[in-house]
Amino acid sequence: MPRLAAASLAGTAIEFYDFFVYGTAAALVLGPLFFPTFSPMAGTLAAFATFGVGFVARPLGSVLFGHIGDRRGRRPVLVASLLLTGASTVAVGCVPTYGTIGLAAPLLLMLLRFLQGLGLGGEWGGAVLLTAEHAPAERRALWASFPQIGPAAGFLLANGVMLALSATLSDAQFAQWGWRVPFWMAGGLALAGLWLRSSLTESPRFLEIDDHARVPLAEVVRDHWRLVLLTAGALAAGYAIFYAVTTWSLAYATERLGASRSVMLTCIMAAVLVKGAVTPLAALLGDRYGRRPLCLAGCTAAALWMFPMVALLATGAPLPMFLGFLGAMLAFITMFAVIAAYLPELYEPRVRCTGAAVGYNLGGVLGGALTPIAATALAEQGGRVPWGVAAYLTALALLSLGCFALLPETRPVPVVAERPATG
Repeated sequence: MPRLAAASLAGTAIEFYDFFVYGTAAALVLGPLFFPTFSPMAGTLAAFATFGVGFVARPLGSVLFGHIGDRRGRRPVLVASLLLTGASTVAVGCVPTYGTIGLAAPLLLMLLRFLQGLGLGGEWGGAVLLTAEHAPAERRALWASFPQIGPAAGFLLANGVMLALSATLSDAQFAQWGWRVPFWMAGGLALAGLWLRSSLTESPRFLEIDDHARVPLAEVVRDHWRLVLLTAGALAAGYAIFYAVTTWSLAYATERLGASRSVMLTCIMAAVLVKGAVTPLAALLGDRYGRRPLCLAGCTAAALWMFPMVALLATGAPLPMFLGFLGAMLAFITMFAVIAAYLPELYEPRVRCTGAAVGYNLGGVLGGALTPIAATALAEQGGRVPWGVAAYLTALALLSLGCFALLPETRPVPVVAERPATG
């Protein structure tokens, strides 16, 4: 289990590095480089729109790779999705800007972002199921939480590279070529990930299935459509909170509050680092007390914290901003630490790869794709403190709370030995 968990963590870290480095670049430089005819605000919105394309592609990737995972096994999904995401990320770093090739530049950017999302849509289901289906039932949430640490590791790596480049290059150098370096690095990371995954064995639970679904998506839509919608709605708040902190706040603080790029990246990275560190601890609580109670607690905490978080962000001071981000990340991971065990347990094994991945990635569309765009537009309409963004995030947290309340508990019940009868 430690070797399998480490390989899954490394793979998801690499794929999410690819995904997150685009979000950071969208917040910092892609607007003026690829949409120079727009106003600064419109350029940022357009850059976030290309960011959102990746989320739209993720459910399609979950359908495509989920079909492979349910028909051919979880292991092939990990290799194919890593290759697709890595190649498209490297290609983003090679796209000429609008000043060189005109309208073709943003169109190529959108196509490559779509391919990134397609690959990531398959990655989560394969990595999580391979780990969860190998894990012992009483520690399934703990072991399945290691792929969930991957997004934090990928985010820290992506932003660490961006922070180093921001600190060592002038603004002109960063805009000219520096922002491309993190995308080029994805090629080496993808090769490392393929090497790590080359020795993984297929899921024993998959090998036990005698009758594989012919068209997994058709079965999911026919028999589990309500479950898919509930899981998508339940996860929407977590996605919204994460990308409000890591993407929207970065653009808002640097453009509206005059905060430095390095300060913002440091504050966000520190909060994400703590979030990654507490993930296994929250997962252990999920094994002890159940998946659903932790999800309900995380949603409740998020609903109560969004207004304070936005108020702390509006100060523009590093410590208050960090504290605001930290509270949001802790509420987020209270929900998401157990999701890697919870979602697979909700679906029967023959359609598990498709069902869990589609529900997970539809939540990304609802929460992740729309949040940077909606928050940017809402912040533009408000004053220094964007209360509209806080209201938007609180409403999503309440929506997710209602969806989690309608989902069943799935934590395996420990087997208790029968006491012998006494006479």
